[in-house]
Amino acid sequence: MKKPIRSLLLALVCVLFFGAEGFSQSTPQVFKGAQIIPISGEPINNGILVVEDGKITAIGGPNTRTPRGADVHDVSGHVLMPGLVDTHSHIGDGDGGDRSATLHPDVRIMDSIDPRSPSFKRALAGGITSVNVMPGSGHLMSGQTVYLKLRKANVIEDMLLYTDDEKTIYGGLKMANGTNPRGNPPSPGTRAKAASMVRELFIKAQEYQAKIEAADSDESKMPARDIGMETLIEVLEGKRIVHNHTHKHQDILTAMRLAEEFDYRLVLQHVSEAWKVADEIAASDNVLGASIITLDSFGGKVEAAEIKNSNGRYLEEAGALVGFHTDDGITDSRMFLRHAALGIKEGMSREEALKAVTFANAIMMDIDDRVGTLEEGKDADFIILDGDPFSVYTHVQQTWIEGQKVWDRSNEEDKKYATGGYQIYPGTIHTHHGEGGLK
Repeated sequence: MKKPIRSLLLALVCVLFFGAEGFSQSTPQVFKGAQIIPISGEPINNGILVVEDGKITAIGGPNTRTPRGADVHDVSGHVLMPGLVDTHSHIGDGDGGDRSATLHPDVRIMDSIDPRSPSFKRALAGGITSVNVMPGSGHLMSGQTVYLKLRKANVIEDMLLYTDDEKTIYGGLKMANGTNPRGNPPSPGTRAKAASMVRELFIKAQEYQAKIEAADSDESKMPARDIGMETLIEVLEGKRIVHNHTHKHQDILTAMRLAEEFDYRLVLQHVSEAWKVADEIAASDNVLGASIITLDSFGGKVEAAEIKNSNGRYLEEAGALVGFHTDDGITDSRMFLRHAALGIKEGMSREEALKAVTFANAIMMDIDDRVGTLEEGKDADFIILDGDPFSVYTHVQQTWIEGQKVWDRSNEEDKKYATGGYQIYPGTIHTHHGEGGLK
């Protein structure tokens, strides 16, 4: 029998014996020699990480058993840690609600995002693998956010991170208070009016929810479909998290007050004056966590005049869950780790700072069962660094998502996204809804 015919028959036998799906499974990947920072435990020197079919199947020291026939990657001298999770970003060139109203629970930023935007490469160059992309904060409720895994994709659906078994929820709801959403009608003119408008809308949602329950699946008794109300019911039922832009301490307390009144889950975004109310934030049963930002040069909007880079320390000491975010393009995704480094500089512990760019943020996005730590059974999302994560001399060398390398600094085409400026990212200097400062 000729060799090509024999090879063909062998392939056919394998397909029949193993099935087409089994025959196409990827080769196991083994990463050895790096210091592994799993977040869920102590760093592992000279560690081994095993990846199969996009999942972590083993992690441990140099004696960890590895599968036969695996592709072995020697990453000695490097640091390997979970892919970073960003709880607040504006990459993807999307937008949200418009000036026709100030409350837009029906609007989905997913419908406007460009999956080919170079800003996604910027995030990968910074080691970000999962992200909460939000509409801007010029409205009380600017629309539904979208949780994305930064996989290689031609359509946005291939990047979605679902948070429910029905594959229907893949984001939160963006709200804002304070200065940003104030303005001429239909926007509120005062802080108190803003709170009353939010309260009124949630009461309407409760009434809509009651009508659905009273109909008891009888289509003839169901209220007319309202997609905005449907979104708010998901919030009321705890399926969808509210991400609330807020800066001043009285606005932080108002956001918490509304969450407690309607019993929905809340992530406080920015919280510039968190240091004033850290104990209150930690004591709230409705607040999942505080997503904060640090700055290496201060200025900008008056509302954030009393921001402190020590917010992380205050929140940690109070016992609140704290994470960092980029608010890209307010700060650059490529420098995400710098936020945590500045937090450490102001007294935050190293352990909590590492958690604040990984696992804590995953909790705030309902994806902590899949990402944020390096553990058996979790998605193989990780980054390889050439030094300590918080050193100014350290660069992300590779970014992996679900066992696939999606960015590599040694590749010149990829590297330009780590080092390039306006020629790579045209139009990146912008503001959301015509307002400067933190969004």
